[in-house]
Order: sequence, then C-alpha cells, then structure tokens
Amino acid sequence: MSEHNPYAAAGRDPGLPGRLLRTERDALMPMLRAAPRELFELRTACPGWTVRQVLAHCGAALIRIVEGRLEEGAFLPEANAADVAERADWPLERVLDELEQGLTEAGEVIARRCDDRLDAVALGEWVHAGDVREAFGERGAYAGESAEHALPLLTATSRQRGTPGLHAHLPGADAPLPLGNPCAERPLAQFRGDLPTLIRIYTGRPLVGTRYHLSGATEKELCIYR
Repeated sequence: MSEHNPYAAAGRDPGLPGRLLRTERDALMPMLRAAPRELFELRTACPGWTVRQVLAHCGAALIRIVEGRLEEGAFLPEANAADVAERADWPLERVLDELEQGLTEAGEVIARRCDDRLDAVALGEWVHAGDVREAFGERGAYAGESAEHALPLLTATSRQRGTPGLHAHLPGADAPLPLGNPCAERPLAQFRGDLPTLIRIYTGRPLVGTRYHLSGATEKELCIYR
C-alpha cells in the first residue's frame, strides 16, 4: 500500500466494499427478480443505457474483478460498452444471475488486494443500484440501509480523485461529513442538503428538482466519475 495514498493514511477497511456489495445484493436482487420485464427497458440516468444495460455493466464489472481480468483499460467507457454489447442477447435471468454472483463474490477479492483501486468500483455499483431504483420509481435511490457503508467509500474516493475539501452538513448528523482534500490556500467548501442530493453531485447524476446549498466549490469540481 502506497504511503502517499490518502485512504491508506486514514486507515483503509478492506472489508468495507464487500459489506456494501452484499448489503446491496440483499436489498436489490429480490426487487429485480420480482420486477415486470418491461421495467428493464426503462431509461436511466446513465446516458444511452436502459436498466437492463446498467445491470449488465454492473455484473460484467464485478465478474471482471472476481476472475482477475483487470488489464489496463478494463473499466474505461469502451470496455464497459463492449461488456454490455456482449450481453445484449443474454436472457434477462442470466444477466441477473451474473450480477448476483458478482455482488456476492467480488468483495472478498477486493479485500485481498493491497490497494484501494477497486473500492471506487464497489461504490459505483451502489450508485448504479440507485440509478435502477430511480428508473423504477422506487424510494431510497442513492440512500437506504447500505449508505452507511457507501459514505466512507465516498469520503475516500473524493480524496483519491482530488476534489476540493468540503464539509457536508446532512440532516440528523452529529457532525459534518468531511470530503475531498482540504488545503491551506482554499477555504473548505460547504454543502447543506440531503444525502441523495450529495450523492448526485459527487457522481454526476441529474439534479433536477433537488434543493441544496453549495458554497466554495462547483458541482463540476466535486464529481468523482468523469
């Protein structure tokens, strides 16, 4: 583990991504198995992708981790698009089975690695689950029980990706959530709003209909997925 890695300095919890993925599996998969098939053709917040395509991407990314196929460029947009195209003719049940396997097995592989490069992938899987919930019209998009595991990964990823230092003031929290990289030359940015809106800002999701206050940084500066 690199001594210059800010997540390492804060104390990486190697089991955290797996807990996030398994908690999300237990919440998401029953909903997907029971959903009417026409819902999988709904469009999502990911431009150009339906629910089915988002799920195909998620399953493919996790199985890449499980199988150790982590060559350079494995998670770039071109590779993601190729993975989705490869699964276009799969029965839906096969797409869901692969996703469930990935959510179950990938965390253990991530935990064994000596760095945190795949932790952001686990966070992204949780965000995509929110994309699906939103498309389905379900409550709890970008929130829910697994958020307690997602927030530490958001803190770490926001540091890794070089976003400005920010304190997020969330309803019911005893203290602000520290995000990004504080520096002496720039005052801490401040966010006041709910958790789903914070997640939307940091992951580049649509903000239509949200209410929040952000000072000291722009939404573009805070986005961790470019």
